[in-house]
Amino acid sequence: MSDFEIKACPEIWQSLGVDVERFDKARRMLGETYGKIFLSQKNRPQGMAYFDGMIAELHSGRIKELLAAKEQGRPVIGTFCVYIPEEIVIAAGGICVGLCGGSQGSIPDAEKVLPRNICPMVKSVYGFKAGRICPYFEAVDFVCGETTCDAKKKTWELLDRLIPTYVMEIPQCKKPRGIALWLDEVKAFKTKVEEAAGKAITEADLAAAIKVMNNKRKALQRLNSLRHCKPSPISGKDSLLIEQIAFYDEPIRFTKQLNILCDELEQRVQAGIAVVPANAVRVMMAGTPMALPNWKIHNIVESAGAVIVNDESCIGTRYFKDLIDESVTGMDKMLAALTDRYKNIDCSCFTPNNERVSQVIKEFRDSQAQGIINCSLQFCHTYNIEEVKIREACEQEGIPCMFIESDYSQEDVGQLRTRVEAFIEQLGG
Repeated sequence: MSDFEIKACPEIWQSLGVDVERFDKARRMLGETYGKIFLSQKNRPQGMAYFDGMIAELHSGRIKELLAAKEQGRPVIGTFCVYIPEEIVIAAGGICVGLCGGSQGSIPDAEKVLPRNICPMVKSVYGFKAGRICPYFEAVDFVCGETTCDAKKKTWELLDRLIPTYVMEIPQCKKPRGIALWLDEVKAFKTKVEEAAGKAITEADLAAAIKVMNNKRKALQRLNSLRHCKPSPISGKDSLLIEQIAFYDEPIRFTKQLNILCDELEQRVQAGIAVVPANAVRVMMAGTPMALPNWKIHNIVESAGAVIVNDESCIGTRYFKDLIDESVTGMDKMLAALTDRYKNIDCSCFTPNNERVSQVIKEFRDSQAQGIINCSLQFCHTYNIEEVKIREACEQEGIPCMFIESDYSQEDVGQLRTRVEAFIEQLGG
């Protein structure tokens, strides 16, 4: 199927200052791609209809919701990293929107300013704003960057010329003084959000927001556990899509709809209904996040007959594997508990980062996968170098592992497909 349409809303786009003609062309291309990749799947769960609808309303209905929130005086804040504490934004009555770029189309705009040999995600993000081809960028009050890599932290300086950009400093070591720094950054971010909201965040506000986010993460944990069933009741492509939508959708609504889908998936597991044959090769993905609409590797893997049963990335398990202790009371202690949860995210920016290596092996075992595809975006130096430790750990554990370094273009699809098919054959496919 290729007649899927992402709905247009040119009047609103124009009012936001979007390059309507160029963006509308990208919208149509994205809808066609989505139809081919997702709607062509056989035996999809019925509950995926909601998430298809979210993509259809991605640049219309959801944008209207953000603008309505702003009219009510609620802050709308764009983020690029899972380290930005969403609970604080929600506690202030605001909305957190993921702005990570996963598209090749905006990169030429960025390369007019930025070096070519930096991460495509950073270039894609900057290009969306520089080219005025993202309604979300135009709808937010300000964006919040962070210092997880050199390319990001220097790009934020230039992005600040185009849109107000607040930057949180992420410690590079998980030592006590690093955690103390991070707690101070969280407190400063709280002050920034309170200023944007025009109100102070109370303990009750923060407690309610923590519950909202914990429930969202529990629903994503539930989905991930169901993916681990053998055979899997949902494709890796659909699971990735849900994880990507998690960064855009209203969290309470998203949680409700995801739990409805999980109810259906549990019934499918009991009935033995799967998306692929029971003997299909099971693959786990690890590495850099795959921001919307980067579906390239997942599509290659599953088009070759395998099924992806786990995503160890910031779009995947790093985003939702840890919860915040809801029993803690008192603002200072609650902020400390929040900080404690976020420090457990195993980003490759940390040194040392042995926790991530152990987590990759654990998730491989839990997912009943047969092999790991460890992916890194081009010029993402921390993940490229950390691949050495992942590979060594896999060799020690006897786990088949394949490393892919790629970008958002389609130029290497043929080569990647050949490599992936050979790897799947090696695993018994």
